[in-house]
Amino acid sequence: MNAVIVVDIQGDFTQLMNGALAVPGTGLDYLHKINKAIDQVKGLGIPVWASQDWHPADHISFFTNHPGKKVYDKIVLQGKEQILWPPHCVQGTSEADLLIEPAFFEVVVQKGRDPRFDSYSCFQDDGGQETELNGILKKRMINNLIIFGIATDYCVHFTALDGLARGYKILVIKSLCRGVDPETSAQALEEIQNKGAVILKDLEELIGAR
Repeated sequence: MNAVIVVDIQGDFTQLMNGALAVPGTGLDYLHKINKAIDQVKGLGIPVWASQDWHPADHISFFTNHPGKKVYDKIVLQGKEQILWPPHCVQGTSEADLLIEPAFFEVVVQKGRDPRFDSYSCFQDDGGQETELNGILKKRMINNLIIFGIATDYCVHFTALDGLARGYKILVIKSLCRGVDPETSAQALEEIQNKGAVILKDLEELIGAR
């Protein structure tokens, strides 16, 4: 059984809303493409889920919580490299809201809630704490995940990797993803493809194969 995961379509990640971490190519046209894609897959009877970055104000990834550090500095936390981001997707703020009507989604999985750990993946944070995603997928006997959203080289990338590691078949729709950097986005797609994911240019490839 299939499900779609729409990753982090939130104000702080889009140019449309002048977000704190606006990813290139995320204006109104992109939002229209995402809405159209959701309508198409729902028309095929495929359930659509979303992820939502949902950070407390004291989150460890915010440079403002590290005196003397600047935005995009890199530090080591828990033995892992951590990029220090501007505050973004803070719980309860309008910038953290999904830009797609939440009623369109059967499930919204929030991530990054623990202030101690960053969380690019929809499955777990950097401390290994699982979200509810895997449990719900297993309960509903979903084994194929179609993934698109923001950002190709971060949350899409790590969600796909963690999905593969848990035994799911992963399809990523490239034209419906937007990345922070073209080079790291290409590297991310290459890595997940090498690990077994299928990268489709656009949604029509999926629809045409059904």
